[in-house]
Amino acid sequence: MISRNPLPASSLPKRLAAALSGPLPGRAGQTRMAPTPYRGSMDDRWEAIPAQHREAAVLVLLYPDQAGLTQLALIRRPDDSGPHSGQVALPGGRREGDETLLRTALRETHEELGVDPAPLALLGALSPLYVRASNHLVYPFVAAAATRPDFQPCPREVAALIEAPLARLLDPRFRGFEVVRFEQFGRVRVPYFALPGTRIWGATGMILGEFVTILERLDEAS
Repeated sequence: MISRNPLPASSLPKRLAAALSGPLPGRAGQTRMAPTPYRGSMDDRWEAIPAQHREAAVLVLLYPDQAGLTQLALIRRPDDSGPHSGQVALPGGRREGDETLLRTALRETHEELGVDPAPLALLGALSPLYVRASNHLVYPFVAAAATRPDFQPCPREVAALIEAPLARLLDPRFRGFEVVRFEQFGRVRVPYFALPGTRIWGATGMILGEFVTILERLDEAS
């Protein structure tokens, strides 16, 4: 059961940091929001990680709203020719040179949303996820801001900033699925989180699937 005031921002960072330091749900959490065949099963191509993959990192950025409830920063990618064109995503991008993956996540969040990384509190990391569409192994990190950041989205990289209440992600009423036909895999059941006027699905949905699993455990323990 979801509480009326789930995981207030004042108490969440400490509890979440403790949860992220222990065993993670991993694939079991990601699979909750993973595309699956409408009938039958995926072959090994769906999950196999090629040796020549690239690395990327994203940031699950949490902060309080005026009511003291926790929000999550998401972006809508611009409509271009890229594999994630127009999709809702976490801020992040490809690793550059020999920088650490955490540095990648913070740098990309600064470039895309103008968020200063200095005051952010790193809470931990989620499980990496391979994304077939772009051949990236994505490493998600979780950080919290004490107040709402001064967002300054980069128009070249961000079509829109989306501020999502965690309460909505935790509420099963705002989850669903649609059946989509893929050339390689046929009809696939694609789960999503529903936000006003948009949906979170695919790799971002799977990353948040694991995150929500951790949040649910915290909410049940409170």
